[in-house]
Amino acid sequence: MPRLAAFLVLPLSALGCAHGLDPHHRSAPASAVPAPAGERAPATSPGPVAAAAPAATAPSLYTRLGGYEAIAAVTDDFLGRMLGDPQLGPFFVGHGVEARKRIRQLLVDQLCQETGGPCLYIGRDMQTTHTGLGITDAHWQAAVRHLVASLDKFRVPKREKDELLGAVSALKEEIVEDAERLKALQ
Repeated sequence: MPRLAAFLVLPLSALGCAHGLDPHHRSAPASAVPAPAGERAPATSPGPVAAAAPAATAPSLYTRLGGYEAIAAVTDDFLGRMLGDPQLGPFFVGHGVEARKRIRQLLVDQLCQETGGPCLYIGRDMQTTHTGLGITDAHWQAAVRHLVASLDKFRVPKREKDELLGAVSALKEEIVEDAERLKALQ
């Protein structure tokens, strides 16, 4: 999945470092220096312009989704739906309790990492993981319906839902095996 976080480089002037000055350096405004006797004080400027606060970066999708616990809750619901689906459940046959816990944790970590969270996904790439399982477009669509249902259950706002589904959809070609790919495996 493409990274969803971006880095901003702020110019020095936005940090109050106009002309390369230390941002903590403030010269005295002209009005602070008295005019010589008998002379009119020069027109003054308001002094150094207050530096604009650095632009706050937008919260990551991870944050907007509610963080780790929210991603874990959606994942638990999503996996439960897939396990109970007669079309998708057979992909999990043969996986014991511990293997299912590992699948769950890998999915949580992957979603956490790819939405800008602090997790590190340590699993295999999606093509290696799914090659030979015979996952078709119909399976993919069923899984997406379950993911949407899980996101809806937890009232994930449309913007965040669309962003997450967009990131997940980028994996489709690595997971779904078309007829040519299936023939090559036989």
